[in-house]
Amino acid sequence: MKNWNNTHTLILGAARQGIALARWLSRHGSHVTLSDSRSLDELASARASLADTDVEWAVGGHPLELLNKTDVLCLSGGVPLTLPIVQEAVKRGIPLSNDTQIFMEVAPCKTIGITGSAGKTTTTTLVGRMARKAKDEGGRMKDEESDKSSVIHPSSFIIHPSVFVGGNIGDPLINYVDDMTENDLAILEISSFQLEQMTISPNIAAILNITPNHLDRHGTMDAYTAAKARILEFQTEKDTAILGHDDKGAWDLRNKVKGKLLTFSLQDLDQGLSGAYLHDGLLNLRDGNAYLPLMLREKIKLPGDHNVANVLAAFTIGHAAGFKLDDMLETVEEFRGVPHRLELVRELNGVRWYNGSIATAPERSMADIHAFTEPIVLMLGGRDKDLPWDGIAKLIHERVDHVVLFGEAAELIQKAVSAVSGERSVDLHRAKNLKEAVAIAAEVATVGDIVLFSPGGTSYDEFKDFEERGETFRKWVLELS
Repeated sequence: MKNWNNTHTLILGAARQGIALARWLSRHGSHVTLSDSRSLDELASARASLADTDVEWAVGGHPLELLNKTDVLCLSGGVPLTLPIVQEAVKRGIPLSNDTQIFMEVAPCKTIGITGSAGKTTTTTLVGRMARKAKDEGGRMKDEESDKSSVIHPSSFIIHPSVFVGGNIGDPLINYVDDMTENDLAILEISSFQLEQMTISPNIAAILNITPNHLDRHGTMDAYTAAKARILEFQTEKDTAILGHDDKGAWDLRNKVKGKLLTFSLQDLDQGLSGAYLHDGLLNLRDGNAYLPLMLREKIKLPGDHNVANVLAAFTIGHAAGFKLDDMLETVEEFRGVPHRLELVRELNGVRWYNGSIATAPERSMADIHAFTEPIVLMLGGRDKDLPWDGIAKLIHERVDHVVLFGEAAELIQKAVSAVSGERSVDLHRAKNLKEAVAIAAEVATVGDIVLFSPGGTSYDEFKDFEERGETFRKWVLELS
């Protein structure tokens, strides 16, 4: 829909996405009802932020009668499709939507969408910073067959007046869509929750990887993969898809690509494939018969192979979008990462403390463990998402010296780790909460250790979200003496 005047829209969830969408729809003539299960007192801040609008509130639950005058039902991130009101809307034929779908419907400019089980925030942030640089010189790609150099003419590079980065991170881009022009660029991180309701795809769509995550929401890996794959479903032959080559879940979707296919890999690419890859410590870019050496791996400031993969993905996306080589190189060399993603908090008494609060799945924590060669004190816990812990349990016996468990999932994780038999023993500790876990980690860590806060579970047993959890962790670590 592009004309919302005199429509009736029901939005479930008054978090940042729901509030942003309610404001935009109200400004565009829709009669908006915002429904949230919390009480009026708990929603005081949200209600105050919409005090200058005509938005109606329905609090304390989601009664089915709200659907009686609803044309479109919009779901905020995290609102499950199993809610009775959502299921009833589907039965009645009421279309489902969300802030990202509506943004994509009205955005006047080109869009880049990035999804994946891990790495999407780092990659999205990096691509956004690449796009915001504006240098004058282009790159030079070398023809692999003729050994001749072919200069990419500067006019082939696209410099956008304004670049907007958001979606599942930062501000919802619906906040800014009315100010966008056709020459701007929008770069979105898109979650599987958002993709479930979407019927439109970005011009450049990237799926970094698909590993077990959010199975408490999607139920099965097939359903989770299908949600991720929707980012490709509505592309055309004029669009570009970028799929991670090293991840089976992402690469197996290549038969769904309708336009140009690019990829990225920590290994050499097979002939006929185009994208960014790593060879003998050097990052390279290939497109057809032309290739371009990019930079030495050692210039990447982020730890771990998974972050090298994120950088390769960003180079591939940037190339597809027409970014300048110098802009991309300079951005990567300057990039120190995103908060809560292997963020170095401090070094104290010879021990380095890393904040990886974004790791809300065991697979993500496993990638964090692989980022280090030093002895590790691992802080693991939070709320379980119905994901398997046996893989990380085995890795712990191979790579981790001490494990400090906390949160609702502590007993479940302890059982998984204890069930693994091996020659290498692991020192296990249980904490009542995160604050006590920080104190225990400080006690057991010795000079040369890494304290890795990479929970593997969600934050909802103790905190509002992973950001609040990471900020609290950082605060307590900085208070250590």
